[in-house]
Amino acid sequence: MDPARNSALIPPAGIELPIRGESPTRPPASVIEALSRVSSATASADLHRMGVRQTFIEGPRPLHGDVTKKIVGPAVTLQFMPQREDVASGLNAEHVERRTALWSVFEEIQPGDVLVVQAFGDLHTGCMGEMLASYLFGRGGIGAVLDGCVRDWPKISEIGIPIWARSPTPNYASQSTLFPWAYNVPIACSRVLVLPGDIVVADADGAVIVPAQMAPRLLEGALEHEDWEEFSRLRLSEGGALRTYYPLSDEGRREYEEWRAAQTAEDS
Repeated sequence: MDPARNSALIPPAGIELPIRGESPTRPPASVIEALSRVSSATASADLHRMGVRQTFIEGPRPLHGDVTKKIVGPAVTLQFMPQREDVASGLNAEHVERRTALWSVFEEIQPGDVLVVQAFGDLHTGCMGEMLASYLFGRGGIGAVLDGCVRDWPKISEIGIPIWARSPTPNYASQSTLFPWAYNVPIACSRVLVLPGDIVVADADGAVIVPAQMAPRLLEGALEHEDWEEFSRLRLSEGGALRTYYPLSDEGRREYEEWRAAQTAEDS
């Protein structure tokens, strides 16, 4: 029995932490590259039209403050669960945590990955601090989306790795009422189902989850969507009629096709 536990507590049978799922299958680099041209707003809207309605991770916001920063990459998942003292508690946490899912998940990070964390929106739980953020960056992780908080934010901000989270906190990971439980498992990040290997598209508007198997279908319409919005933005900034250019009317669509043909000719 863990010496941190009260000697009167009897641990349940069959629970051995951390719980580990299979390592995620990463999508092809060509899919990630193509999705890097798609905004979170377009991804959310097009997935909604395709029938997948709950993809926006509500709550986590970009702490890094740079509105130009955007990440697109496969999700590696970490799940926090409520503490229960007969299973796991925050006592002696800084020594216990290194044997939990919190340490283990970082060993799964590959270049281009995004860490996505279920923490129930808890404002007292620092899902990671400066040292783990440094390790995430060092292993090639491109960012993190946390339905919880981070500690050591001034130091993390100096690392330069983009973070979407609820807020900073002074607390470490198991100092409050949660405990790092499992990794590489399905999680609920702000009520959005995230499967390991799903694709995160996160920018200044927030973070959206693209189901990996639907990414090629999403791309069929999303890239054109981004193109015609660029055209519409140009025409509207010139004083063009809103009803013509957003969304495109038949007249606007004809103009857009001519504009796109001209752009293609210039690029070739």
